[in-house]
Amino acid sequence: MNIQETNQLLRFTTAGSVDDGKSTLIGRLLFDSKSIFEDQIAAVKTSSEKKGFDYVDLSLLTDGLKSEREQGITIDVAYRYFATPKRKFIIADTPGHIQYTRNMVTGASTANLAIILIDARKGLLEQTYRHSFIASLLKIPHVIVCVNKMDLVDYDETVFETIIKDYKAFASKMEIKDVHFVPISALKGDNVVDRSKNMDWYEGPTLLYLLENVHIASDLNHIDCRFPVQMVIRPHTHEHRDFRGYAGRIEGGIFKPGDEVKVLPSGFTSKIKTIELNGQPIAEAFSPMSVTMTLEDELDISRGDMLVRPNNVPTVGQDLDVMICWMSQQKLAGRSKLLLRHTTKECQVMVKQILYRVNVNTLHREEGVGEIGMNDIARISIRTAQPLFFDPYRRNRQTGSIILIDPNTNETVAAGMVI
Repeated sequence: MNIQETNQLLRFTTAGSVDDGKSTLIGRLLFDSKSIFEDQIAAVKTSSEKKGFDYVDLSLLTDGLKSEREQGITIDVAYRYFATPKRKFIIADTPGHIQYTRNMVTGASTANLAIILIDARKGLLEQTYRHSFIASLLKIPHVIVCVNKMDLVDYDETVFETIIKDYKAFASKMEIKDVHFVPISALKGDNVVDRSKNMDWYEGPTLLYLLENVHIASDLNHIDCRFPVQMVIRPHTHEHRDFRGYAGRIEGGIFKPGDEVKVLPSGFTSKIKTIELNGQPIAEAFSPMSVTMTLEDELDISRGDMLVRPNNVPTVGQDLDVMICWMSQQKLAGRSKLLLRHTTKECQVMVKQILYRVNVNTLHREEGVGEIGMNDIARISIRTAQPLFFDPYRRNRQTGSIILIDPNTNETVAAGMVI
């Protein structure tokens, strides 16, 4: 297995305003990439005919949650899967309404790429700004802005160029680096999987081509070696009584047998003796592989400890600032006590202060806020009961992220990013 092989799975999230064609776009991707069973297509055709449509309503393929949404039931993220000969895909389909900001944060937190839909007739809307800000906040490396419903503006190039200009002006205020713009009609299929004959002025790639070819191998941090220990393996059989292995998932860097490593928090050093994947020895391991390592020395290591390189150590500390999305109906105030989970470590934490809340629509900081409510995004300072080993989220999304838990209800109340 090599680093390139991990390039075969692309996780992406879709975001946009209500009725901008998100369901139709996902349906079109599934349909044109031949990722749908024939009985599903037949059912959708029948439903479309019953509604009196003279076309196949592909949004019906993804609108299973519509009835629940109308009843006011909380919508979680819907994950959909499809594949082409080049790549496998996981789509995190998140609701567009402002009250579901927390759902978008959940769906986008593991995404390599975000598709942001803009209705060609309406241009940039409040939702566009909000979703782009969240994509920037979560450091999603790649963004594709799909200007949809081009068929309703007569495939006008000027409309497309105006939206590009407006979006670039807005995106310049944020950390969104790799942005692509594609004019599409999800309903008609223009530039989604197949090139459009109606927009010969557009010379760029189709949406599916971008999804298949965007380079994501370099998105992972292969420089800073980080191995949070999840479990210590001590078999109780006579033949393995001297075996002591450390199992976990690599969250950064490349490890090889013979490498010198440092154990946090003890500071002891040793060398890697073996690395095993599914019981078989391997020559190197890298993020996001789950492996078992053995060391040449017997050291006191337990769950929550971390193996790193001696000359490349994360920040070790108990005081840190984090940007959080608050997910609970119970409000958060200063001096609150919660549980924190960070990689494989869990400890108590106290919220020292709410520094400011972000107005997601204007990007303004609202200071002097005493408390924050559900779907708010805010910067807070916290103190943990035990030292954490962390990197800034912009450098490593795994060692730079936390979740906060209500110790009384065990409810996940916030997702956070270390600044």
